[in-house]
Amino acid sequence: MTDHDRIPTINLGDFISGDPERRNHFVQTIGNGLLDCGFIKLEGHDVDPGLIRSGYDAFESFFALEEEAKKQYAGTEAGARGYTPFGIEHAKDSDKPDLKEFWQVGQDLPEDHPYRAEYPDNVWPGEIPAFHQHALEIFRRLENCSRLLLQSIAEFFELPAGIFSDMIVDGNHVLRIIHYPPLQGEVDPGAFRSAPHEDINLITLLCEATQGGLEILTRENEWIPVEAESGQIVVDSGDMIARVTNGIVPATTHRVSNPKRAVNKSRYSIPFFVHPFSACDLTVMDRFVSEDRPPRFDPITAGEYLQQRLREIGLKG
Repeated sequence: MTDHDRIPTINLGDFISGDPERRNHFVQTIGNGLLDCGFIKLEGHDVDPGLIRSGYDAFESFFALEEEAKKQYAGTEAGARGYTPFGIEHAKDSDKPDLKEFWQVGQDLPEDHPYRAEYPDNVWPGEIPAFHQHALEIFRRLENCSRLLLQSIAEFFELPAGIFSDMIVDGNHVLRIIHYPPLQGEVDPGAFRSAPHEDINLITLLCEATQGGLEILTRENEWIPVEAESGQIVVDSGDMIARVTNGIVPATTHRVSNPKRAVNKSRYSIPFFVHPFSACDLTVMDRFVSEDRPPRFDPITAGEYLQQRLREIGLKG
């Protein structure tokens, strides 16, 4: 098996087709893919490539603004919304900041929603009117897609259909729009566009980036590239699903490597971090506990765990 073949490709249309054989193939492939390497590639989703391209046009226009214009949108709720400047975030176990800047979008809930007071308000760049429209549309489509993916993972483990997807109803999701600028001058050899890390959340949906560089660390301790073809979404499992499954589903370490000199140009990507609602209990589920495999993680809520991890990566004091 080549590195390219190791990360399976699945089509969401199989899961919702009504054909039991196609559905079962999807369920087994996503489940085994996550167990093996924590990553899969998804086709047949409801995220129009044209929407992503239009979104990138708007997002690139924002990152092209002068620093002072961008920084007026920084500092909102410890970076939970709006703009985070270059060199602020770092990986959990790294003392070197990542070589990126980004913008974060969260839930846009009505005033009378019970979670409304918990989630920070979104902010929007007034200079780029299309930014708001495209970001929210991408957010909603990825949210819908993630619900189906979590249902399929529950089916793989023969659990109730909504056991994972119910966790994310009006969850504290984050759409992150990332700009990795071209590298300038001498770069610290220990600094990465995105240093090796695991995602905090349940699963992440990563829309096709404008340039390669994403790599995962295999169980054999080898770095292999994740090359998404046009229109594919890369899906990976994060710390929260690793916790509730007692480590059965791994939170796979991944990074974005620095570009070679010949392709040293801006890279843009749009990950969607799928989070539960804040009070969601992340206690290890009984299904994943046995005499040989006692619970590996202490009980904690999703909100408490998120705050802990944000402090570890430098986004919260």
